[in-house]
Amino acid sequence: MHRIKLFIGSAAIVLTVYILTVSSVDSGNNNISNSVQSPNKSLADVQESRVYNFHKKLLFNALNSYFEQAIKAGDIVGAGVSIVQGDSILISNGFGKRSVDKNTAVDGETVFRLGSLSKGFGGVLAASLQSEGKLSFDDQIVKYLPDFSFGDENNTKSVKFEHILSHTSGTPYHSFTNLVEAGISIEKIAHRFDEVAPISIPGQLYSYQNAMFAIGQEVMRKAACADVRTLLTDRFFKPLDMSHISMDHTDLLKEKNVALPHRRNGKSWRTTPLTDKYYNAVLAGGINASSVDMAKWMRFLLGHNPDVLESISMKQAFEPFITFKNKNKYYQRWDGHVKSSYGFGWRIHEYQKADAADVETVWHHGGSVNNYRNEIAVYPASDLGICVLLNGNSKLARNVIPDLHAIVQKIYEQKTGVAAAKKG
Repeated sequence: MHRIKLFIGSAAIVLTVYILTVSSVDSGNNNISNSVQSPNKSLADVQESRVYNFHKKLLFNALNSYFEQAIKAGDIVGAGVSIVQGDSILISNGFGKRSVDKNTAVDGETVFRLGSLSKGFGGVLAASLQSEGKLSFDDQIVKYLPDFSFGDENNTKSVKFEHILSHTSGTPYHSFTNLVEAGISIEKIAHRFDEVAPISIPGQLYSYQNAMFAIGQEVMRKAACADVRTLLTDRFFKPLDMSHISMDHTDLLKEKNVALPHRRNGKSWRTTPLTDKYYNAVLAGGINASSVDMAKWMRFLLGHNPDVLESISMKQAFEPFITFKNKNKYYQRWDGHVKSSYGFGWRIHEYQKADAADVETVWHHGGSVNNYRNEIAVYPASDLGICVLLNGNSKLARNVIPDLHAIVQKIYEQKTGVAAAKKG
């Protein structure tokens, strides 16, 4: 980590000198050659393009250094990394290997299993359907699944769509995850919750779920008269050109550019098979995607594809529904943590900035399936998104988001600092 800090510090100095040099040369020479400035580009456009490209180069070098250290330390095998700022994809690339046994590099099109990052797709899909009046977060589950039963009659009628998407249905922790992993259809699992005793009334207690969350795809299927794969593909994946995404085991096996899952074997890694678990529960953990796909997804979440869905229509997915009472999660140990809540398929955190009085909101989720380990974080106020996909269940995942966020800040804050110095 010290090497990374030294690298970024040096990069920042180089960047400052570079920008000031470019500014000085441009302001002192109005006769820039045509090889530098095209007839259709202004001086400001040329300078902005130079700075933009230089920032991107610094970012890639810093990330390369960060992940090279992690690989040498044996912390990871490979990583797919996406960083989006505004409407720009700063990076959607890979580091390390797809398999520890082969010399195949991870790149931007390498496919990983997302695990519970899939839940975020479910929350946004639900918000999309609500915006069209096809359903409401306030709807009772029995409206769509009349045979659903959980607890007594009053409790059953009290379970709403918003409860299953926020893990507040009153179901014990990870109820029927074993049935999901056994490949039983969600439609059949939905009819078995009469075997489970509630631990609270709906909406009162957060208790993380896979099976109950996945019932949401049955609700949406009934409400929209289409299965969840069709809904996601037609509404998001096709219009956003997320061309490497898939939602079943067969498609993943056909994919040539796949990061194989790995398990720890002492101090080294070994590959493990690609399993077919969770493809029955697409919204709980059954989506496969590349870092290019995730970059496009984050750009969309930040509101830069209003033709696909406007930000206001997906807003409710990111609104806190229940606040966490415990303080033992890894993201609650990130610097500046104030509080964490859960919306619909998303964790919503508040962090106190070190150099400011205001609090920053972060939309976040982690994912783990089939020995993959992933993290996504979207910073709406900063118009920034970061996603890291790992083909091994690595401890690096606990801090990779704040680490990469710090790298981005260190590089891109230089532009503001130099501009302020020039004005002074």
